[in-house]
Amino acid sequence: MLTLQSSRRSLGRWTRWLLALSSLAVATAASAYQRGDWVLAKYKNGPFWFPGVVESDTGRGVTVVYDDGDRETLASNLVKNYNWAPGSVVECNFKSGGKWFRGKITTLSGEDLSITYDDGDKERTKTGLCRSR
Repeated sequence: MLTLQSSRRSLGRWTRWLLALSSLAVATAASAYQRGDWVLAKYKNGPFWFPGVVESDTGRGVTVVYDDGDRETLASNLVKNYNWAPGSVVECNFKSGGKWFRGKITTLSGEDLSITYDDGDKERTKTGLCRSR
């Protein structure tokens, strides 16, 4: 005989089952990156997005080899699809001197880019010397 208490137990089991299933779906969706995908990632969980290439994605962490050569494994919410294009606003390490300045990408071909800085200076550089917010 079906009682209110047994109905609640049954609903509780279904709820737990649905939650487990949705967690599995989220974990599967988190493994969306393939080896070789070009991405932007928040190095050391900082405020900036740096370009890199996915080395692996286990669903528990994405290992990124940054364009400057550094490597890091981070949570998937700290990785996003690469979206830089001409017109994108980025900051680059001007003449590799350690000072970062804001500007717009004017041309982009692989890791090579041209940037026009906000003060009018122009430079050809590499993506590994640039970041975005």
